[in-house]
Amino acid sequence: MDYLNRKKLAEMAASERDDYRVGHPASRTLHEGAHHLFGRVPMTWMNMWAGGFPLGFASARGAMVTDLDGHELIDFALGDTGAMAGHSPPALIAAMNRRIAVEGGVTTMLPNEDAEWVAGELARRFGLAQWSFSLSATDANRWLLRLVRLVTGRPKILVFSYSYHGSVDETFVVLDEDGRAVSRPGNVAPAVDPTSTTRVVEFNDLAALERELRFGDVAAVLTEPALTNIGIVLAQPGFLEGVRELCDATGTLLILDETHTFSAGPGGATRRFGLRPDAITIGKSLGGGVPCGAYGLSQALADDVLAAVDTGVDIVDVGGVGGTLAGNAMSFAAMRAVLGEVLTDEAFGPMETLATQFAEGVQRTIDVQGLPWSISQLGARCEYRFASPAPTNGGSSMRSADPLLEEFLHLYCVNRGVLLTPFHNMALMCPATTSAQVARHQTLFDDAVSALVD
Repeated sequence: MDYLNRKKLAEMAASERDDYRVGHPASRTLHEGAHHLFGRVPMTWMNMWAGGFPLGFASARGAMVTDLDGHELIDFALGDTGAMAGHSPPALIAAMNRRIAVEGGVTTMLPNEDAEWVAGELARRFGLAQWSFSLSATDANRWLLRLVRLVTGRPKILVFSYSYHGSVDETFVVLDEDGRAVSRPGNVAPAVDPTSTTRVVEFNDLAALERELRFGDVAAVLTEPALTNIGIVLAQPGFLEGVRELCDATGTLLILDETHTFSAGPGGATRRFGLRPDAITIGKSLGGGVPCGAYGLSQALADDVLAAVDTGVDIVDVGGVGGTLAGNAMSFAAMRAVLGEVLTDEAFGPMETLATQFAEGVQRTIDVQGLPWSISQLGARCEYRFASPAPTNGGSSMRSADPLLEEFLHLYCVNRGVLLTPFHNMALMCPATTSAQVARHQTLFDDAVSALVD
């Protein structure tokens, strides 16, 4: 990126890194003293935060986080979507108190009335008739891939390069720069080479998708309606409709992972764009941060799965999704509170308006400064990338990354009270986010960019 003075960028990033270390001694002490935590964090992903150690947090409410050193930060990361409802909204607090302290029973391996309410609400929003539950979208994806192989008799799945569906083994396959399918860089000890289980093409490439589906061995296409984990990559006009048509033409099922694209509206991208999946997976945001996941099936797919019981397959016990805590009463209470009282149909309009304010402000700065950057928006979520025009597939989005520039911008914001998603420049709005908070990010973004280009 020769439009930037790389030496100056390195010096500025180093200065922000020093300020971060000096300004967050309690967080640093927490990290350095965590001798019994593998990687010094509860979950190794937490080491992706910039600065050499993650912030330790003391409390979080609404769209704000308070760290161990008493700094209050505007939170646009929102637990990488897990807290899209905002941190500890009153309806969730009341539901948790009622479930644990009043009614009693966190997990019993028994159904209750909340389960059918949540399933019915998801059916209303997403248009699929039958729902079941897990503890994460990863679990939902993993089990659905087994179900689609069961009903189609086909061994493979197809994903788009640099898509993300949790830690599902079959999905860690990408295209290299020569267009060859390879195990994703950094993939940890896969049981089998994922290129033997999975076909992969670039997002927005219908010709390549048709070529791969014509082999006739793909049980299902598993995709997000827009790529999100490699930066937001939006579907080009007609692409998602074309995916459905090619699936129909080749007897292939279509699974949409709405875990992040739920930001598109109350029924995710499925409802917003009138999509027709055979199955949907979704997780984390449904319960306001309380562990949960779900998968929905069309009635036809559900009937095919149930018919397979007659062949002797086990979808009830050890052959099933597993997880003693899946479908627990606490998760259902959380999902009912979040869907019924927080992330309601009416909540998404104001959230999207704030995301538009965020995106338009960033775009104005990009234009004024003449930077070869872009910003993409999907409902209540937006993200800027160091490429213009915006990338249209996962490979080009991956190649547009600039780790040092990202680190500088993240630390510049954190040191001044704004938190972005750690591994890229994504911002998500929740019902508690305010216009003033968006404006605060804009001020910092303007100041950081001005310092870079001066």
